[in-house]
Amino acid sequence: MKLAFSTVATPEWTLEQVAAFAEEVGYDGVELRTFGSGSSQFACDPALTAPEKIRTILAPTGVGVACVASSASYEAPVTPPVIGHILGGTPAGVKLTAWAVDLAARVEAPLVRVFPGTIPGMDTRWTGTNRIVERLELAVATARNTGVQLAIENSGSFTTAVALSELLDRVNSPLLGVAYNPAIAALDGEDPANAINVLGDRLLSVKLRDMLNAKPVALGEGTLPTRKFVEALAKSGYRGWVVHEHDAAWLGEGREDVRSVLMRSAKALASWGGVAARGVARGPMAVR
Repeated sequence: MKLAFSTVATPEWTLEQVAAFAEEVGYDGVELRTFGSGSSQFACDPALTAPEKIRTILAPTGVGVACVASSASYEAPVTPPVIGHILGGTPAGVKLTAWAVDLAARVEAPLVRVFPGTIPGMDTRWTGTNRIVERLELAVATARNTGVQLAIENSGSFTTAVALSELLDRVNSPLLGVAYNPAIAALDGEDPANAINVLGDRLLSVKLRDMLNAKPVALGEGTLPTRKFVEALAKSGYRGWVVHEHDAAWLGEGREDVRSVLMRSAKALASWGGVAARGVARGPMAVR
């Protein structure tokens, strides 16, 4: 397995700082969170830097872009209801996906993370799912001949691997897989270990977090069964990305030192086996 961290942990860091830290600790890659063209919410948002410069920053470190993590989703109803259907046009989620896919291709990232969305209350499950499937088909089309796959993360109205499988089966494209978040699935009663069997080779990325007293902590230091899941991944032969998603960006003041958290998480993952991070595998790290 390949180890990465999401830049939701480092919203104030520049891309240069992200790359240098990832190299220092031994992460194989980083998942770059983006809010789309023109966004300045994160200092390390790849939308703020030319793709060629991003490659130049990362190349000397040996750190890759594991994924471009977008906020694209596909559930929004057509408005106004009648005229909107007549006028048509490309849905916003599909437009954002196309932009993220182009960016991912240019920075040589294999994946773009997307969300299914939450079906609006005025829709039936059938109607909402049909709309999401139609837009996912359009979104997948933007990835053709780019070398990029879409990884849809369990969330909203599709919190489990079983629920996402319906979307994957209906779209039926090798360009669509799953970024699986076991913490979200467990809240809806799914055994994450069983999800590995459900998804099979459609599992493209794993999003790991740990929590203690409702706050994010280093992996292995909270109450979520992260170690059990990583060991199940290793046993299954999974060789994709494992992304530590430490949600520091949403915490504000009083959050724990991010450098220390990411270092401790990398050491924990390496000790659990199956995660071959470069620097972590070489020996102990100084947490400072």
